[in-house]
Amino acid sequence: MPAAHVLANDAADPAAGDELAASIADLGGLGGLDGLWLNAGYADVCDVDEVSAEFFDRMMSANVRGPVLQLARLAEHLNDGASVVLTSSTGTYEGSAVASVYAATKGALVAVARGWASALADRGIRVNTLIPGAISTGFRDFMPPQARERFEHDVVSRVPLGRTGTAEEAAAVALFLLCDEASYVTASQYAVDGGLTKR
Repeated sequence: MPAAHVLANDAADPAAGDELAASIADLGGLGGLDGLWLNAGYADVCDVDEVSAEFFDRMMSANVRGPVLQLARLAEHLNDGASVVLTSSTGTYEGSAVASVYAATKGALVAVARGWASALADRGIRVNTLIPGAISTGFRDFMPPQARERFEHDVVSRVPLGRTGTAEEAAAVALFLLCDEASYVTASQYAVDGGLTKR
């Protein structure tokens, strides 16, 4: 079984992309990257009249600047024919009253993925977006328990399949996009949301 190289990384740190690229260069025997899944994310909610510059900048730094700079630094390490997946969110399409900034960050990633798909197409590199819905992870743990329960109940009540998804179900779609079975898929958005957005 091949060795796993685990690197600590803070997507909100502008230097993180350079550090990742340097680490990959140091592992030159790997022969470059065949797949890259930029999945880090951060969420917070507030009413529109409570949005501050700090609130906005913190979420934009982690959710947009982070993956953009990491992809920019790692592009030269992608092998021709590689695949890139960026994680967006159904929040982009839901129109939540308290999650407008989060939705904006995730919508930006859809635009980034489409642009990078064009930019890297001449190398046969595919770039797609994963759009997870209500996935059972610790992602919403920042919310007070009662608020989280109300939120999850509200979301699940609108999911045609009537349940939250699992991390494994979301990862399976990401792995499909990363593998050769998706060799003619690029600049696309794949929702893993139980039909929540009916896209």
